Amino acid sequence: MGDTSFFVIGVILLLLGGGVGYGMHFFLARRFASASRVNAKDVVDRAHKKCEELVLDAKNKAVSILEDAKSEEKSRLEQIRRTEERLERREEGLEQRGEEFDRGRKALEKKAEEIRAIRSETEALHKTELARLEKIAGLTSEQAKDILLQLVEDDQKKVLSDRLERLEREGMEGLEKRAQKLMTDVIQKYARSHAADVMTTAVTIGSEEVKGRIIGKEGRNIRSLERLTGVEVIVDDTPDSIIVSGFDPIRREVAKIALEKLLEDGRIHPGRIEEAVAGAEKEIDRRIREAGEAAAYEANVTGLNPKLLYILGRLRYRTSYKQNQLLHSLEVSYLSGALAAELGMDVKVARMAGLLHDIGKAVDHEVQGTHVNIGVKILQKFNVPEKVILAMRSHHEEYPYATPEAFVVTAADAISASRPGARKETVEKYLKRLEELEALTLSFEGVEKCYAINAGREIRVFVTPEKLDDWGALKLAKDLAKKIEDMMGYPGEIKVNVVRETRAVEYAR
Repeated sequence: MGDTSFFVIGVILLLLGGGVGYGMHFFLARRFASASRVNAKDVVDRAHKKCEELVLDAKNKAVSILEDAKSEEKSRLEQIRRTEERLERREEGLEQRGEEFDRGRKALEKKAEEIRAIRSETEALHKTELARLEKIAGLTSEQAKDILLQLVEDDQKKVLSDRLERLEREGMEGLEKRAQKLMTDVIQKYARSHAADVMTTAVTIGSEEVKGRIIGKEGRNIRSLERLTGVEVIVDDTPDSIIVSGFDPIRREVAKIALEKLLEDGRIHPGRIEEAVAGAEKEIDRRIREAGEAAAYEANVTGLNPKLLYILGRLRYRTSYKQNQLLHSLEVSYLSGALAAELGMDVKVARMAGLLHDIGKAVDHEVQGTHVNIGVKILQKFNVPEKVILAMRSHHEEYPYATPEAFVVTAADAISASRPGARKETVEKYLKRLEELEALTLSFEGVEKCYAINAGREIRVFVTPEKLDDWGALKLAKDLAKKIEDMMGYPGEIKVNVVRETRAVEYAR
């Protein structure tokens, strides 16, 4: 009984607690909903107020834009009105001018009619007078004109012929005198001395004792020097000097420099000779480059490629008819420039063409073709201006004269070549024979290098030992001698000296 009472009381208390909780929850929910409605109303009120402010601001801006547009439209209408007024005034002016033009045109037409009438009347009178004169003379106007012209021609033919002949003679004489004066003035402005290149070079030595050291034991030193340089070294009784002989100026200069280095150093043996010759060849390269640069500077020619200047410098060691080609090119450059200045031509083109006119001779022994064609190819390779090429290529009349400067370069070349003592043809033929002799020798297989020495009476041939043995060297000497006999003309005899040398080199470490 007691347990049941407790259970009933617990249930009642639980129900009462649930009712109180639900009432509290309902009360709180209503209160929260009321507060939310108040907050929502405030947000809506603020949004309405903001919207009204934006609308008002937009209306104000629209009014401002509308007023600006009206003002701009008013200004544009005013401008259009002023433009229309100007056009109206201009149109009125054009109408007035048109009326004046019409009046002037009518007046001119009236005068033209009067002139045509006068001309017609004059022509009629002229025909009438001609008809009357023809009737009186018994000749037509054409017949009378022919007779009159024939009479005048017969009467004045001799006078006209004499006058034309006199004018032509005086003109030619004047041109010849002017040309002679021009040439004389130009030549006198450039008076360079001429000295023909010789075939030998003397090297001064300190004492006679040095000659024995240069010859070396059993002549090995002098043979080594001759083999490396391709010249003939003459050690004779000439006091305090040694003679270097050879037709190639570069070889002679290399030998001279090498000898001077050896004498200065004091050590003379085949190994040192090779070093001295190698150093001399580098020195020659430097001198060639400096010679080309100095020639361009002296001729006042700028803008040339350094490689082209090097080729130009090689002319320092090139002769033609025993005339030094670099000095000849400088002379032609100066004479061409002076002639061009006197005749009102392009001085710069003339000077450059004169300086480069014989550039092909620097390599003509290495390349097939005439020195003019070789020179043209060289200048084209180094992008020399076309006007310069056209001016230089005609100096031997292989090409037509394309520019006035071409005549000037040809004249300057002829002046330089025709100076007394400038050239010697017999020497040129001799040098040409030696060059042909070396070229013929180099055409044989196995030949490493060769030198024509002893005034062309000996050809010294060095062969590659790996390609030719001793028997091959002997056969080469016989074949070469036979080919020289068959293909070349020469006085006396030519000694063919074939040298085959094998070296064994090893280093002890």
